[in-house]
Amino acid sequence: MKKILIIEDDQIVANVYRNKLAVEGYQAEIAPDGEAGLKVMRIFQPQLIILDLMLPTISGVEVIKEIRKEPDFAKTPIIVFSNTYLTNLIQDAWRAGANKCLSKSSCSPKDFIDVVRHTIGDSGAIPQANPSVVSPPSGKSAGPTSENDAEFQADLRKTFIESLPTTLYSLRMGLQGLIKAENEMTRLRHVYDLYRRVHALNGNAGLAGLVQIAHMASAFQALLKEIYEKPKNINASTTRTVAAAVDFLGFLFERGTLPERQEIPVSKILVVDDEAISRRAIVYALEKARLKSVNVEDPEQALQLLTANDFDLVFLDVDMPGMTGYELCTKLRALPQHKRTSVVFVTSLNDFDNRTNSTMAGCNDFIAKPFLFIELTVKALIYVMRSRLTAHRQVIG
Repeated sequence: MKKILIIEDDQIVANVYRNKLAVEGYQAEIAPDGEAGLKVMRIFQPQLIILDLMLPTISGVEVIKEIRKEPDFAKTPIIVFSNTYLTNLIQDAWRAGANKCLSKSSCSPKDFIDVVRHTIGDSGAIPQANPSVVSPPSGKSAGPTSENDAEFQADLRKTFIESLPTTLYSLRMGLQGLIKAENEMTRLRHVYDLYRRVHALNGNAGLAGLVQIAHMASAFQALLKEIYEKPKNINASTTRTVAAAVDFLGFLFERGTLPERQEIPVSKILVVDDEAISRRAIVYALEKARLKSVNVEDPEQALQLLTANDFDLVFLDVDMPGMTGYELCTKLRALPQHKRTSVVFVTSLNDFDNRTNSTMAGCNDFIAKPFLFIELTVKALIYVMRSRLTAHRQVIG
């Protein structure tokens, strides 16, 4: 019987995979963090190691480096669970010696077992020359094919859905603590608490096959990690985005758990900004979430596009020559197809509080320059996914 070590701090996820491996004929042990994982590894002598990159105390990348330093485990296959929004961390994992990389938000138990079988049967293999994240096709729910796997995942989904009210309550409590925090240390503590909870949500939703919740949690987790590691980025704009993400997760918990709502929506987004660098930054942030966009610098050209096309979301720079973002927003609201189109103004951080407290000229939200890429990604996902779910509800009555 081949032995597998799982290094994972989320005990629910770890136990699900250990039980699944046992059913498939493997002997599995669990370690809750990197330090424990290295100790168990030396005693247990596994033929395969599976670990989460987002571990407490010691990161998954550092654990991989330590594993590769030990001669007995220099060639032991390593499968890592990743967050696809943390591309730098994934690349670090490959460089450290990972053999396979699975997206935690979209990897079903069946996908997991298939990769384990393939990897453990090739223990002496050299890591791929051009590694990529192993995940199901974009926009598709990762459903098992066999009847037993379908029943297994359905049971996971039922248990997960029953836990959502408690999960939402804990997220809202964490958000309130962040908003009310009076010093940096307290703010960081609440950000970290939210990060750990969203991290668990991401893994559990992925296991349950709830793709939209997992996709949103994956991006939100990446934002929380970014602001925790760089506290200077905790400002009015990012805090507002964190609050919006918690609110939207509540929306998803109510409307995003049905099987027919598990596709990631295809989007059409318009970006209007007279600054080329700013436009490129927005488009890059959207591409991280596989969101398609059209970008223009001229507000008049943008109005022509809006008149002739439908869009799910519009990002508008506030201060543009010829026509301000406010003026363009007023004109697009006069177009029948854009009365309810989501509009997000992009403004300087110095003006952010004044903008948000003033008349919003028909827009839905603000984001402050300079923005974090992942903050804009989260903002875009909230509006695109909410729009599509709301439209779906209206269609079915």
